[in-house]
Amino acid sequence: MKEASEEKLASVSNLVTVFENSRTPEAAPRGHRLEDAHHHPECRPPRSPGPWEKLNVGEAMGSEPRTVSGRYLNSLKNKLSSGAWRKSCQPVTLSGSGMQEPEKKIVQELLETEQAYVARLHLLDQVFFQELLSAARRSKAFPEDVVRVIFSNISSIYQFHSQFFLPELQRRLDDWTANPRIGDVIQKLAPFLKMYGEYVKNFERAAELLATWTEKSPLFQEVLTRIQSGEASGSLTLQHHMLEPVQRIPRYELLLKEYVQKLPAQAPDRADAQKALDMIFSAAQHSNAAITEMERLQDLWEVYQRLGLEDDIVDPSNTLLREGPVFKISFRRNDPMERYLFLFNNMLLYCVPRVIQVGAQFQVRTRIDVAGMKVRELMDAEFPHSFLVSGKQRTLELQARSQEEKISWMQAFQAAVDQIEKRNETFKAAAQGPEGDTQEQELQSEELGLRAPQWVRDKMVTMCMRCQEPFNALTRRRHHCRACGYKGSSATPDQSLMCSFLQLIGDKWGKSGPRGWCVIPRDDPLVLYVYAAPQDMRAHTSIPLLGYQVTVGPQGDPRVFQLQQSGQLYTFKAETEELKGRWVKAMERAASGWSPSWPNDGDLSD
Repeated sequence: MKEASEEKLASVSNLVTVFENSRTPEAAPRGHRLEDAHHHPECRPPRSPGPWEKLNVGEAMGSEPRTVSGRYLNSLKNKLSSGAWRKSCQPVTLSGSGMQEPEKKIVQELLETEQAYVARLHLLDQVFFQELLSAARRSKAFPEDVVRVIFSNISSIYQFHSQFFLPELQRRLDDWTANPRIGDVIQKLAPFLKMYGEYVKNFERAAELLATWTEKSPLFQEVLTRIQSGEASGSLTLQHHMLEPVQRIPRYELLLKEYVQKLPAQAPDRADAQKALDMIFSAAQHSNAAITEMERLQDLWEVYQRLGLEDDIVDPSNTLLREGPVFKISFRRNDPMERYLFLFNNMLLYCVPRVIQVGAQFQVRTRIDVAGMKVRELMDAEFPHSFLVSGKQRTLELQARSQEEKISWMQAFQAAVDQIEKRNETFKAAAQGPEGDTQEQELQSEELGLRAPQWVRDKMVTMCMRCQEPFNALTRRRHHCRACGYKGSSATPDQSLMCSFLQLIGDKWGKSGPRGWCVIPRDDPLVLYVYAAPQDMRAHTSIPLLGYQVTVGPQGDPRVFQLQQSGQLYTFKAETEELKGRWVKAMERAASGWSPSWPNDGDLSD
C-alpha cells in the first residue's frame, strides 16, 4: 500500500507540473503569496461564503488575473510527496471534561473547506463552463466539443458535492452534540469520489486545449479574461480553478487522517472513521489508475506520431516497454548499422531513422511478434555486447553500446516474452488434450521453418557449407537457406582448445587472404587449422605443431609471433597482446606434444 501511495502522489505532482507549464503568458504572477492564504494544511481558514455567493478574496490580491505562484506549486508537490502524514495513527487520550474536542475542529475545517470548494465548483460549472458553451453556440468561433472536453465531467462533480456531500456534512455538524461522528457519512458517499478518475485522466488534455484555444480564438480569450477579472474568480485564472478537483481527494485524506489521529481510543466513531479513511484511499488509488492510464496513452500516441501513425500498429491496448537505439549486425556489411527499436507488450518494431524527418521520425522496417520470440546472448569477439532476437517474422543480430545496455535490453525482451507465455498458459491448458505432452514434443521437433533463421554473415563463409566448393561470382553465388540459415560448422569455440581470427602476414599464405580463422581442435590438439571464415567446413591450411618453435616476430610489434621449423616460417598477428599471449601458450604446448586429459583441460579460448 505504501508503494501505491507513493506512486499516486508522484502522479498528482506530475499533473501539478503539467498545469504549471500550461499557464497562459498573459497571466503572470503579481508577487502575491497565494500559498499563505489558500489550502494550507496548518491554517484554519475563516468560514467561506456559500456556493452561490461571490468570493471576496480581499483587496490585497489585485484586480488582474494571476496564476498559481511557483512557490505554492513547489510547496504542494513537497506536501504530496512527503510520507510523514501517512504514518500510522495512534489514538490519543484526552484528560479533563472541559477541554474542547479537537476532532470537532477538524470536522469544522472539513465543512468550511468543503463550502469553499463547492463555491469553486460552482464557478467552474455554472460560470466558466456555461458562458464558454453559450459563446460557442452563438458565435461558432470555437467548437462546443472543445468546451465540453476542457471541463470533462465537472457538472457531475459539482452536483454531487453541492446536493449531497456538503449538505450531509452540514447536517452532521449541526447535530454534533447528539451524534458526534462523520465516519458513516463519508463511508456512504466515498464510492462516488471515483468519478474524479475521469476528470483527472482528462486534465492534461484539458490544459492543452485551454492553452491552444486561448491563443487561437480572440472570443475564447475575451470570455476567460472577463470572468477571471471578476470578484467571483478571486483574480485567479481558469487553470488554477481547474486544478482544485485534482487536489481535493488528497485534501480529504489529510483531514480524515488527522481526524482519526485526534479521536480518543474508545471513541464510537473510530472504527467507522478508519474504514472511511480506507475508502478515501481507494478513491485516491482509482484516480491514480486513471492518471497512469492517461500517461500510458499519451506516451503511446507520441510514439505513433513518431512512426507516422501507420494504421496497422495504432492500437490503444498496446503498452510501450522500452525504446532506444541499437546497432544491427549485417550478414553482408562489415560495419554495423544504426537502428531504433520500439518494444511493446505484443510486438517489436524494428525501425530506421528517416533522412528527412518531416512528420514521422522513423520508418518501420519489420514488425516481429513477441509471441514465440526467443532472445539469447551472442559470444562474438568482433562485435561485443551483441545479442540475438529471433521471431517468427525475422531474426536480428543486434549490438548494444555497453554491457549494461545489452543486459537491460535482454531483460526487457525476456519480460515481454514471459508475460505473453503466462497469459497464454490458461488457453494452452484448456486446449491441451490427454496427449498434450506428446503433441508439444512433436511441435518442437517440427519447428524448423516456423521461425526466422539466423543467417550466416557472408564474410564468415568462403565455400558452400554442403559441398565445400568455393564460391565465385558467376557459377557458385552465395545464398541462404530460408528455413535454417546455415547447416553447421566444424570450427566452433566449444569444440576447440583455442580459436580466433589472426592476421596472416607474408607471402607464405598465398591467395588465402589477410586474415584467417585459426583453430586448435579439442579432438586434434597437435594441429593448427586455418579457415578462410569461421563457418567454413574445410580448412585451407593445416600445420602439425609438434616440433615447431614459437618466436617473437621481427617487426617489433608486440602482437606479432611466428612458427618456425626446418625452413618453414609462418607469421601471425593477434588483435591484442593478451590474445597473442594465449596463442603462444597454446602453440608451445602443442609443439611439446601436450594433449588434454579432461574435457575442459587446457581450454584457452574465451
